[in-house]
Parts: sequence; C-alpha cells; structure tokens
Amino acid sequence: MRAVVVERAGGPEVLVPTELPDPVPGPGELLVRLAVAGVNYKDVYERQAGNRATPPFVPGSEGAGTVLALGPGAEGFAVGDRVAWWAAPGSYAEQVIVPAAAAVSVPEDITAADAAAVLLQGLTAHYLTTSVHPAVKGETALVHSAAGGLGRHLTRLLTAQGVRVLATVSAPEKVEAARAAGAQEVLIRAEGGALADGGELAARVRELTDGRGVDVVYDGIGRDTFEAGLGAVRRRGLFVLVGSASGPAPAFDPQSLASRGSLFLTRPTLVDYATDPDELRFRAAEVFDWLRDGRLELAVGGRYPLAEAARAHTDLQSRRTTGKLLLLPS
Repeated sequence: MRAVVVERAGGPEVLVPTELPDPVPGPGELLVRLAVAGVNYKDVYERQAGNRATPPFVPGSEGAGTVLALGPGAEGFAVGDRVAWWAAPGSYAEQVIVPAAAAVSVPEDITAADAAAVLLQGLTAHYLTTSVHPAVKGETALVHSAAGGLGRHLTRLLTAQGVRVLATVSAPEKVEAARAAGAQEVLIRAEGGALADGGELAARVRELTDGRGVDVVYDGIGRDTFEAGLGAVRRRGLFVLVGSASGPAPAFDPQSLASRGSLFLTRPTLVDYATDPDELRFRAAEVFDWLRDGRLELAVGGRYPLAEAARAHTDLQSRRTTGKLLLLPS
C-alpha cells in the first residue's frame, strides 16, 4: 500500500510517500480502505517533534473509509461497512488499522468526505459546548481562530444557543468567514498590529463587554494568546485551552488565577470525553444530526492527494487556509 511516512522529526519536507506492506488487523481491530484522511494541527506537532513514535512512522489519526477485514473479537461492524474515526494512528495511508472501539458508522446520507471533515472537530465542539461548559443563552464567549474548522463549529453552535461570540482571526481576509459563522465582533490578530499584543487584545475584549470580560474563552492557539485570554475572562469565568497552534502556553503560577478574579482554567482533550464507545457514538450521532440540520456547516479549506501531504502541512502552518484540509488516496 501507499503511505506517507515521517522519516525524521522536522518540517513538511520529512513527509515522504512510501510503499509499505499491507497491514493485518489484530484483536479488536478493523482494516479499512481509506477514502479520506483529515489533516490536523496535532499531526504537525508530531511531525515536528517525532514524539508520538520513533521515526519512521505514518502520521495522521482521523479519516473515513470502508471496512476490508475484521480482526479477532472486533464487533459491531462488517466487511463493506462505511466507518469514520478520529483516533487511529497511521491514517495517512491507503489502508488503516482502526480500533473497533474508536470507529463510528457513517450514515448513508453522509459522504465519507463529510464524515472525515466533521468528526474530530465536530466531536470536539460537541463536548466543549455540552460538557466542558454547556452553552447558556445570554453569555459572551471569546473564540480564537474562528475562521478555522473548530473555530467555525464553536461559533455556529454557540450563536445557535444564544451566546454572543467575540472572535479573533489571524488575517483580514478571514473576517468574513468568522462573521458568516455568526461572530458578532471579529478582531484581527495581525502580526505587528496592536491586537497582536496580548494586553491590547484583552483590553479590546473588555471594551466590547463594558469592562466585564467574557464568560468563557476557547483558545486553540496557546502561547501567543494565553495571556490575552486570561485578561479577557470575567471574574469567576472559564478559560478553556484546547490547543497550542503557536506553541505551548507559557508556564504560570496557578495562584495568579486568584488575583485575576478566581478564574477557572481547564485543558480538556477529546480522549477523556469519547473513550467509552457508547459515549463516542452518542456524540457522533448528534454531530451528524447537527450537520443535517445546519447547526454545523462544513468548510473544506483544501483537498490534496495523499502524496502531497507535505503541501497540506505547509499550507496549514502558513495560516493561509480556512476550514478543514483533507487528503485523498487517489
């Protein structure tokens, strides 16, 4: 089979198309023919650090496809079933080993591309807005990177529940995408501009909330926006750190949460909200329902041949893209 391999830790150039032996499913596993793989910033982190596995390894963890074979004890699926997944290491390949417990059935009216594009970020938006901090009408939220895949989903779901969304984007050309998702105010974090500074960004958010601050911050950027987020949260508000696209958040003294207004800070991950197969499938079913009724709207930022995974990573890191990036095996 054809796969993309991280030969060593480094830049996009270390992603090399390679011929590998066809995999064989083990106990509780499915062998799936890939239809679409999703590209996520987590793939970039792993490629840069080589910390998920010792290189060489096949990156990627999300996608959709058709079951080719079942390993011993794999239940709930049959050969020919269409499935999607968010946690199957080695998904940049024509054939993927997927734990049966991590797979969800794809309904007939949902395409493989849509399933791959929505599942990871849709599940993340689901648990963030229903479990980490259930959306409450009348609240105000700050959503960073609101023109990206997760940011758009969060913005749409929050506004649908009557939450006022203040959004940030990295460039002027992304403003319209954030507004189309429902953001009432969009702030540009242009490099070198006033709002690139955390203090200025926090001050602008305070101004837009009459000095109160927002009820909740959703931050997938990390280092560049961490201080701004802490400065933008209201007294006893919640800061939700969901990623580190700009690098890890800086070290800080937890005692400072008290002096900032008795803030709450959490760093949740999907693995703790969708490990149980029943919970995973419940969340996935609601995500597919939301896709049908328009509460979630897909924005695919680019489709790339599997062999051009390096170009997809380059575009993702450049911040030039909006929406989800997909890899196609043919």
